Amino acid sequence: MKKTLLIALVALTAFCSVFAQAAQEATNDGPVKFSMYYSDNATLPFKENWLTVVEAQKLANAEVDWEIIPIADYSTKVSLALNTQTNAPDVILYQTTTGENASLAMNGAIVPISDYSDWTPNWNAMVEKFGMQDDIETLRLKDGKLYYLPSLTDVPFYDGGLILRQDFLEQYGFDAPKTYDDLYEILKKYKEVNPSSYPLTILAGPRVLYRMTMPAFGLSIGKNGAGGSRVLSWDYSNKQFFAAAVSDEFKAYISFFAKLYAEGLLDPEMADPIDGGIWSRKMATGASMATWAYYDQIGGVEAASEIEGFKLQMYPALAGPAGAHHQQKNRTGSGIMFPAKTAERKDFEQIVRAVDKMFFSEEAALLWCIGKEGVTYNMVDGKVEYTDEIKNSAEGIYKYMQLNYGCGSDVTQMIWVNSREMTKYDENYSQINAAVEAIGDVIQYIPPTPKFDDDSAEEATTLMTPLADAFEVWCDAFLTGKKSIDKDWDAYVAEMQKLGIDKYCALYNANL
Repeated sequence: MKKTLLIALVALTAFCSVFAQAAQEATNDGPVKFSMYYSDNATLPFKENWLTVVEAQKLANAEVDWEIIPIADYSTKVSLALNTQTNAPDVILYQTTTGENASLAMNGAIVPISDYSDWTPNWNAMVEKFGMQDDIETLRLKDGKLYYLPSLTDVPFYDGGLILRQDFLEQYGFDAPKTYDDLYEILKKYKEVNPSSYPLTILAGPRVLYRMTMPAFGLSIGKNGAGGSRVLSWDYSNKQFFAAAVSDEFKAYISFFAKLYAEGLLDPEMADPIDGGIWSRKMATGASMATWAYYDQIGGVEAASEIEGFKLQMYPALAGPAGAHHQQKNRTGSGIMFPAKTAERKDFEQIVRAVDKMFFSEEAALLWCIGKEGVTYNMVDGKVEYTDEIKNSAEGIYKYMQLNYGCGSDVTQMIWVNSREMTKYDENYSQINAAVEAIGDVIQYIPPTPKFDDDSAEEATTLMTPLADAFEVWCDAFLTGKKSIDKDWDAYVAEMQKLGIDKYCALYNANL
């Protein structure tokens, strides 16, 4: 009897222990908490109460401490965090492993996320769904590992380009521009009619102008240059890098825009980042009539203008010496990385799984693109039907959803499906994309990332920093006329060669 009672008591104690443990686990089954860097753009200021931000955290059962950093300071802040690890966040958005990040990754500052592929089932499924296995292979570093989860695109699309005052072209009998020479004639006429104007202005900073226009001249360099080398470009014919910063291609490019600057056709404020509101006001008031920007921004500028008959249009890429090319894009883009210190957390797996679900799941893909069914849209006969509030917005569907719901941001939207994106645009935009597609090869792929080992990555970073700094100084000087392209070009080339641009280029090519 006593033995039976003892057995029953032990069983009851064990049951109570298991029950208590289960209750404790249930109590601790709250959201996983982690910090995250976010690159903030003045034209799309972050809001913590955006529908996307709130619902994505619910979806992943996560509580995110967002650290909002201005885009102009973002690369510096990320570099400091990765180098020191002391104040690094748990997650960093809007990153790749080009440039310095490749070296940092190979030196242990970034988690090799491919080592934890079992924890990213949603990202894995999207890669397979889009057939992007080969695209992902090009992103692995020399050790064969992947150090960030890139954004994924099923089909690249033409989302930004040259935007002009269509009403002015019609008034003065100009055809749609097809070359940079055509644009020059249009800008000259506008200056003639509006002497106090600066016909061509820019959005945000020189980087937007450069990254959208340089490819037509056969190069892509600077802070936002494709490939991240800052002073090298990819020769698409010979499939190798060349020293673009000292090339004839760059000389032709900077000569064209220096001519615009000298003749008062290019906004002299372009040297500094231009606030989105100021940029919009310049266009809306007629202080400028041309810009490189994004299609979704047209509606807001048109709505703000009081000029009778004011009308903007976006045009296919202009042809330059290298053909009609626009900003390079891969089917992969900037994505998400984890600083090494995050892997030290006991809940590291939960963080990775939460991030995977928050940004790469089918539900997240819909959320970050078109919002939430019943709030931003409804499905009618199998098609997306946006609410009247969104459809009738002055800014247009895409921009309104960006500003008010956080949909369609490059920083947070990790899955881009072309057909889904087109639901946010009008027929005019579809026709522009069709025209771009007809030209062919307008959007070239981003150059491959060299497979540096620790030593070569460190050498590349050591060479890049002074080269990039010198290039930025000379580029601004040539553009604004502080230095003469005719008289000072040789001195510039000599300085870049002294800083090792040829050695830097050879290093890139040797590690393809």
